Amino acid sequence: MGAFEYTAVDQSGKQHQGIIEGDTPRHVRQLLREKDLLPLTLTEAAAKESIRQRSSLLTRGLSSKDLAVLTRQLSTLVQSGMPLEESLSAVAQQTENTRLQSIIMGVRAKVREGFSFAEGLSEFPSAFPMIYCATVEAGEQSGHLDAVLERLADFTEKRQELFQKVRNAMIYPALLVSFCIMIVTLMMAYVVPKVVGVFTSTGQDLPTPTALLIGMSNFFQSYGWFMLICFIGGLFTLISLLKKQNFKIRMDLILLKIPLIRKIILGLNTARFTRTFSIMTGSGVPVLDGLKISAQVITNLPMRNAVNNASLRISEGAPIGSSLNVSGYFPPLCIHLINSGEASGQLEKMLDKAAEHQEREMDGLISTLLNILEPAMIILMGIMVLGIVVALLLPIFEMNKLVL
Repeated sequence: MGAFEYTAVDQSGKQHQGIIEGDTPRHVRQLLREKDLLPLTLTEAAAKESIRQRSSLLTRGLSSKDLAVLTRQLSTLVQSGMPLEESLSAVAQQTENTRLQSIIMGVRAKVREGFSFAEGLSEFPSAFPMIYCATVEAGEQSGHLDAVLERLADFTEKRQELFQKVRNAMIYPALLVSFCIMIVTLMMAYVVPKVVGVFTSTGQDLPTPTALLIGMSNFFQSYGWFMLICFIGGLFTLISLLKKQNFKIRMDLILLKIPLIRKIILGLNTARFTRTFSIMTGSGVPVLDGLKISAQVITNLPMRNAVNNASLRISEGAPIGSSLNVSGYFPPLCIHLINSGEASGQLEKMLDKAAEHQEREMDGLISTLLNILEPAMIILMGIMVLGIVVALLLPIFEMNKLVL
């Protein structure tokens, strides 16, 4: 039995949309007709999700918030002793997100067909990342799915908190930058031309700052839309190029050569990697499999390749810490903690400590940078506006000197 998204109309012509379970599309159409609904469209949940991914550049997967809430609800229900199938049904009924409901019902349909929970999740790779499916599979195999779901719930909630913190911190600088760009654009396109028109009509030689300001204003008026189109086109070109592995590797290597950006990239990816590897280790996933899965959460390709190369050394019998240390991408403290955990048999605990240390360090660094960015943007905006005002006032001062 599968889950299908449908669009149908009733006898009055009102359109209805929803999700229904059935053995085949023909069976589902029959069920809809029994409800006095005439089916218009009918698509299986997994196929519908695949269509969404292909048809929209913005549809990437479930949001971190949706995934965190879903995992916590599912963990609570399974720990209470409710069967997995009923838990999935309850979570699907709880959510108001149509897409999320469709995905959950699609997973439930696979479970009812006899597939494992992990296999059902893997039918929706855009919604459930590899680490999620692998952790659930390890929990099913070990018979501790409830404990594993709780661990996943903690992990997804921490990731959601970090995302929320960064997003909230970026709201004010983003608004400030947008306001600054809007003010300068309006002044250059509309205010400056009207004001300087008075000076140019006099025929006198204008001060250099004023002449530059007039030139910039004329340029904005003549080529403003062209610049905007070029910017948007360049942005889409860059996004398409970043999908090519060779180009992305070159860009990632360039970013790693910039000191401050290198520190942020390595710190964030180290925290993400060690936290994920800890989840894998604690869930009973073999070390090599856990390394390969954990490498997928690293966004920097050279660093990800370094972890994959370390996996080859580990498979030949080399220690985990020294294998990761070869690349030079991982902080010394992180390597020492991994070595200590491997030697003492407490690898999961040491990985957690390494992740916590990196997360605290990155939180402090990002907070400091954002605290610097806010006044810097105010000063920059003030300098730009001051420059425009001075350029407009200089001709007035020159005229006053001529009068005197």
